[in-house]
Amino acid sequence: MNNVKGDILWRVYLVYFVVALFAFLIIAKVVYIQVVEGDKWKEVARNTTLRYVETDATRGDVYADDGRLLATSVPVYEIRMDVSSHVTSDELFFSNVDSLALNLSRLFGDRTPQQYRHILIEARKNQERYLLLKRNVSFNELNKLREFPIFRRGRFGGGLIIEENTRREMPFKSLAARTIGYERGGYYVGLEGAYRDYLEGIKGKRLMRRTSGGRWIPINDENEIKPKNGKDILTTININMQDVVENSLRRQLHKFDADYGTAVVMEVATGKTKAISNLTINEKGAYEELFNYAVGESAEPGSTFKLASLLVALEDGVVSPDDFVNTGDGTITYADRTMHDSEADGFGMITVRNALEVSSNVAISKIIYDNYRKRPQKFIDKLKAMGLGKKLDIEISGEGNPVLKDVNSSGWSGVSLPWMSIGYGVSFTPLQLLTFYNAVANDGKMVKPMFVEEIRRTGENIKKFNPQVISQRIASKQTIKKANDMLVSVVENGSAKNIYTPAYQIAGKTGTAQVANTKFGYIGESGGISYRASFVGYFPADNPQYSMIIVIHNPKGWIYTGSQVAAPVFRDIADKIFATHINLPTKDFERPLMANLPVFKAGNYYDIRKIYRHFNGNTGNIPETQWVSANVNGDTVVFRDREFIQNLVPNVVGMSLKDALYILENAEMEVRFTGKGTVRKQSIRPGLRIKPRQVIILELS
Repeated sequence: MNNVKGDILWRVYLVYFVVALFAFLIIAKVVYIQVVEGDKWKEVARNTTLRYVETDATRGDVYADDGRLLATSVPVYEIRMDVSSHVTSDELFFSNVDSLALNLSRLFGDRTPQQYRHILIEARKNQERYLLLKRNVSFNELNKLREFPIFRRGRFGGGLIIEENTRREMPFKSLAARTIGYERGGYYVGLEGAYRDYLEGIKGKRLMRRTSGGRWIPINDENEIKPKNGKDILTTININMQDVVENSLRRQLHKFDADYGTAVVMEVATGKTKAISNLTINEKGAYEELFNYAVGESAEPGSTFKLASLLVALEDGVVSPDDFVNTGDGTITYADRTMHDSEADGFGMITVRNALEVSSNVAISKIIYDNYRKRPQKFIDKLKAMGLGKKLDIEISGEGNPVLKDVNSSGWSGVSLPWMSIGYGVSFTPLQLLTFYNAVANDGKMVKPMFVEEIRRTGENIKKFNPQVISQRIASKQTIKKANDMLVSVVENGSAKNIYTPAYQIAGKTGTAQVANTKFGYIGESGGISYRASFVGYFPADNPQYSMIIVIHNPKGWIYTGSQVAAPVFRDIADKIFATHINLPTKDFERPLMANLPVFKAGNYYDIRKIYRHFNGNTGNIPETQWVSANVNGDTVVFRDREFIQNLVPNVVGMSLKDALYILENAEMEVRFTGKGTVRKQSIRPGLRIKPRQVIILELS
């Protein structure tokens, strides 16, 4: 009996011991986890429910040369709501949910009040802590939303959650859009990419907490690191010139149904790019900025390259402008290939000056071939010494590679030298070719194209960019003077005489390059040719201020030459720039005094005054506001203030579309328009109170 009792007790003690040992091990493990591994598991817990995320800094602004905005970051807000009973009581929520739904529907107009009510009620049932109501909410909408029922109690009393983001906006829309640049999928182009390090700023950090639904919401934390906003850049772009350039180029592209075109205006002395437009036809038949041809497309320039060839020959002294060249019947054969002039029977015996005027292929090629066939590399080295054949290394990425072959390059043959002399077998971007012509205008000094003048922080200049000289002199003063005279003669007597004006001198060269369409074949095969029309030059030629290049690719129809397609665009732009941006005394020409001054009914005072002063109009009185009506009496212009009252529909009749858009959009109206010209009629009578998101239709004359 005692043995049985002892055996039972032994087993009981063993069980107690095992249980006690197990309990001790559990306690030991808990202590080990808390004491030894405590920091590790706390970090795991934090990473599971809390984490820091980077917050973007506000990107810096991009300005035109006069300080007007070209690109800016506009604050937009994401509106969410904590609908749970932790924040709002049932009494508060259900007594105000109908009013809140109605106000949200009226403000955003994307859902009915019933739909908003259903969303809010369902979220309340699910106790959602982070309900998304609307993205991309404007600042004005946010201010109105703060006064809505429930929301007026704020975040902790009404569950209103506001998250601020930014959206990049370009106030002038497509104006120089490809050059200013933008971001697509994390990749930046244009100036936005070139100056990204300045514009981006420094990112901050925000603590986020994961909710029971798996969503991450921000926590107001004193340890949050605020982002440091980016710096601003002041570009060389002039908005008025840019507007003129883009509109003139677009009209010509439409007229000739061209595939695409580019136009660039550069300040001669500094290389500052004042306007740059690149327009491509899209699937809908409209032209928009899709690719920066001025910077990125390297192509055969054709006849505009003839100036470079003659500059080498003039500098070497092998010819002078008055030497004669026999072009014969307008054909010449090099090796197994025949070159033709545009004149069917040739130009006969002409001077070197005449050769450039009429753009004779035979004459230019003979000059170069006769003098450099035994030493072609010397000709090529001279071109390179003048700055041709190498990249400009501009800040904007994607610059096209120039092509200028050496004699030992693959593909060099007996026809390479003569064809190179007239612009084939070489390739340059429009900006590279313009830089060369700009050097001729700049008395031989070649300067690098500029796009940005200053880096600023909150209006203060922290870095200034000065013009960079690529070459102090590409040729002697005597050679540059001869080249200038010949380029003036091209406009006054030669292929570009259709753009001659007595108001000021234009110097330049036409170009009509044949382009092989690869889907048809090579140049010379039937159906395989399209054309690239171009004109490059500068003005006023006696005191050059601006240089410009126009390139239009594949104009349709029978008219396709540089003189007929590209040169008129140059003249149209030059006329407007000369009238508004150049104030030079002229000896042989006075600005016109018209019998009747042109009538501009209304617009910006400074713009209208500048135009009337160009026509020697008397603009005596100074208005109190910048928006005026103009009344003309003989040679006198009287300005009257045109006042605009906040929240009332402005009177924009008589204004240009640009001025009308500026005024109406600043009044937060949505503008639609029909026709062209100035505003003849507006759909809403001036003086009426403006309604939210109100649409106004302008009828243009």
